Amino acid sequence: MVELSEEDLALINVLQIAPRLSWADAAEVLGVHATTLAARWERLRASGVSWITAHLIGDPHQMCLAFVAVDCEMHRREEVTAQLAGMAEIITVEEAASNRDLMLTVITSSLDDFSTKVIQRLKEIDGLVKYQTALCTRLHASGGSWRLNVLSRAQQAAVKAKAGPEATGVAPPIAREDLPASHLALLPFLAKDGRATAAEIARGLGRHPATVQRQLNRVLASGILSFRCEVAQRFSAFPVTCQWFVNVPAGRHEEAAAELKTMRNVRLSASTTGPTNFVIVMWLQSLADVMNIELVLQQKVPGIVLVESVVMLSTVKRVGWMLNADSRASGAVVVPAEGIGPAE
Repeated sequence: MVELSEEDLALINVLQIAPRLSWADAAEVLGVHATTLAARWERLRASGVSWITAHLIGDPHQMCLAFVAVDCEMHRREEVTAQLAGMAEIITVEEAASNRDLMLTVITSSLDDFSTKVIQRLKEIDGLVKYQTALCTRLHASGGSWRLNVLSRAQQAAVKAKAGPEATGVAPPIAREDLPASHLALLPFLAKDGRATAAEIARGLGRHPATVQRQLNRVLASGILSFRCEVAQRFSAFPVTCQWFVNVPAGRHEEAAAELKTMRNVRLSASTTGPTNFVIVMWLQSLADVMNIELVLQQKVPGIVLVESVVMLSTVKRVGWMLNADSRASGAVVVPAEGIGPAE
């Protein structure tokens, strides 16, 4: 059984704030030698307890983000789950403890692609009997902004200061089409390892390291990518995932999103189409927290109507990464040709 020490958690927290921070800078913040931190991270990464990935920031103005509930024949559930997890456009697959068997997060470049590349294939999967879709109209927050919060405020500030725009998010995003295909070819490598160096990517692409370094610098400066340091949920002290489908009064969505950002448990918040108009995903310490959170939501967001809560039994795939039963990364990454998009 893997256990995370306070030193492990502190390192993960640093990398949540600044995933590509140099070991030298991280060492100054944590007061530990750089080689010690590098070795500690390699242990965490190799064990599947923590990993760094990158995904396209794109919002509903640029791409299609959808939340799909799936029902399947019980005796074929495992087979259906495996087929869904193997689809690159379906970036997250979770087993639900509700009248929904599976919850999917889907990213495609357009609504047309969603229909042709995803919905059409869903119809062809034997054992999949029903699906229901909610389309995202505004993504307010995603899993990359979730933090362990084990660092002191001074340490957090020091990490942000050393990271600059990487941590503050002030780099202006550009249209994905403004980057040539030669640059977009770097995205799958960064999805598999968000700390990948130009030299490592160059070996994979068969390009000159100096060329890839220039391309990598432009990709990083563009703001097109969001880097996130993930931690296996069971080792995070927040082992329970709950998703709420709610209705927020018209014109109050931005206000609701702002209130949700003050709650450390929130992994995702998004405005959607469908029977409800807002989705919230949180990581909780226990099932008992579900009731407590619902009370807080009622207090923070006037007029909110909680229509349904869904607790997840397990996560099979998160943002392209296949997970083991104990929530650790298996090492397998399903990466779309165009990179991966934002989600919980």
